[in-house]
Amino acid sequence: MKPRTRSGKLERGGRRRAARQSRPEPRQARPQSSAARMFDHFATAVARATGSPIAFGMAVALIVLWAIAGPWAGFSEVWQLVVNTGTTIITFLMVFLIQQNQNKDSRALHVKLDELLMALKGANEKLVDIEEMEEDELDEVVERYRQLALAARKRKSLK
Repeated sequence: MKPRTRSGKLERGGRRRAARQSRPEPRQARPQSSAARMFDHFATAVARATGSPIAFGMAVALIVLWAIAGPWAGFSEVWQLVVNTGTTIITFLMVFLIQQNQNKDSRALHVKLDELLMALKGANEKLVDIEEMEEDELDEVVERYRQLALAARKRKSLK
């Protein structure tokens, strides 16, 4: 019988069976509070909506309307304050919404990359969870791979 992955799918040729069997199972995810779940859904929806061409068009239209209202408002301080305050508040709030999405996407990407590393024959499994290393340890790994890349380029140029 061919070995199966965690999802129950058959592995190709049974490669890395021993590594897979000795691999620790992922940590149990902490249950997310309903407030955190709601924030996650809200942040995702806002990021998608504000990243659309329609949202950009609406923002441009709003600025144009504000500029057109300038002569009517006598280019007063209140007129200037409206756009300054509005854009500052929106920018401040968007930072948190975008960061939430960035954190979630980054974690998901790292899990996918870790899975690929563990599935590839000959891959260096020490690179799994490398993002959890301290900065100086990560610098050493980066330098090692920079040296390997430099050596590979030299070998390639000699051919």
